[in-house]
Amino acid sequence: MPLLNKTAARSDTTENHPTGPTGPSPASAWSAARLALTAFFAVDGFLFAAWVVRIPDVRAQVSASHSALGLALLCISAGAVATMALVGRLCVRYGSRPVTIAALTLLSLAVPLPAHTHSVPALGAVLLLFGAGYGAANVAMNSAAVDLVAQLGRPVMPSFHAGYSLGGLLGAGVGGLLAGSLSAAWALALGGLLGLLVTAVAGAVLLRGPAAPAVRPAPARGGTAAPRRAGLLVVLLGLTALCTAYGEGALADWATLHLTDDVHATAGLAAAGYAAFAFAMTAGRIGGTWLSVRLGQTRVMLLGGLTACAGMLVAALAPSVPPALGGFVLVGLGLANVFPLAIARAGAVGGPQGVATASTLGYAGMLIGPPVIGFLADATSLPVALTTVAAAAALAGLIALAVRPSGPRDPAAG
Repeated sequence: MPLLNKTAARSDTTENHPTGPTGPSPASAWSAARLALTAFFAVDGFLFAAWVVRIPDVRAQVSASHSALGLALLCISAGAVATMALVGRLCVRYGSRPVTIAALTLLSLAVPLPAHTHSVPALGAVLLLFGAGYGAANVAMNSAAVDLVAQLGRPVMPSFHAGYSLGGLLGAGVGGLLAGSLSAAWALALGGLLGLLVTAVAGAVLLRGPAAPAVRPAPARGGTAAPRRAGLLVVLLGLTALCTAYGEGALADWATLHLTDDVHATAGLAAAGYAAFAFAMTAGRIGGTWLSVRLGQTRVMLLGGLTACAGMLVAALAPSVPPALGGFVLVGLGLANVFPLAIARAGAVGGPQGVATASTLGYAGMLIGPPVIGFLADATSLPVALTTVAAAAALAGLIALAVRPSGPRDPAAG
C-alpha cells in the first residue's frame, strides 16, 4: 500500500477497527522488523539517558557555570532541529531504514565525546554532533515506524515509543548505579559500544526483512487545495506534539521543585513524583496499541489530553503530597500516547517530511516548556505556572479531535 489513497479508503474502518476485517496474523504482529525497530527506539532512549545522568560529571570537567552549561546544552537542540528537515528528505530518497541505521551509528559514536572535552566551546561543538545524531535518529525511526504501521494495519506506534521510554529508564538506572564506580568516559564509551552493537544486529535484521512500502503523501486532487490541506494537517498534528512535549519538558525540570517547595515533600518523595510520572507514561505507551484498537486513535488522544489536563490541575494545586503524586500519575498516563499517535498521523499524511515537520514542532515544545514555566513562576507562582501544562494538554486533545478523520478519503485516518 505505497500510496495513501489505497489506505485512506479504509480510514473509516481503521479509526475504530484498526486491524481491519480480520487483523494481522500473530506472526506478523511481532515481526522481526518490528522487534528490530523497537530495539532502535530502546537504544536511542538508553543512550540519551546515559548522557543525561553524566551531565554533572562533564560540567565539573569543563568547569562550566550554570549559564555556560545551559548554552552548551542548547547545542543539542540546535543540532537536532537543524538536522530534522534534511533527514526527512534523505528518508524519501534513500529509504527510512538505511537512514535509521546511519543515524544511530552517528549517535553511538557521538555519545562518548562529551567526556573527553575540557572547555565549554569544545563541549558545545560535540553536543552539536550529538544533537544531530539524536534528531536524525528520531525522524528516521519514526518514518520507518510509520511505514511499518501501515504494513501491519495496526496502530502500533505507541509500542515503539514504549521501547524508547523503557530504554530511557534502563539507561538512567544503569547510569546511576555505575556513577560511583565508573568514570564518565568509560560509562559513555560502553554506552556507545552497546549502541553500535545493537545498531549492527538490529540493522541487519531490519535490512534483511521485507521492506515496508513507504508511505507517501497522497496525490493532489482538486488543484492546490489537497496539498494545502495536508500541510495544514501536518502542522496541526505538530502542534499537538508540541503541546504534549511542552508538558514533558516542563515536568522534567520543575516537578521535583514543585513537590519540595510548594507541597513540602521530602527529597525522596519529590524524586518519586517524577519517577511516578515517567513510569506511568511508560505503562501508558505499553497499553497504547490495545487502547487504540478498542477506542480508536482520536478518542485515545482526546481522552489522553483531558486526563493529563485534570491530573496536572490536581498536581499543581493540591495542598498535600498524596494527591499531587496521583496527579502526576494521571499526567503520565494521559500524555503517554498523544505524541506517538500525532507523529504517526503526520507521517501518514505527509510521509517522512510530515514526520520531520511534526517532530521539529514537538522538539520545540520540549525546549520552550522549562523556560516558559520559569518566567511564569517568577511572575506569579510555580503552581500557577504549571497550570499551563494542563492547558496545553487539553489543547492537544482538542486539536486531535479537530483533525480526526472526517470521511473515507481522509488521509489522516489511523
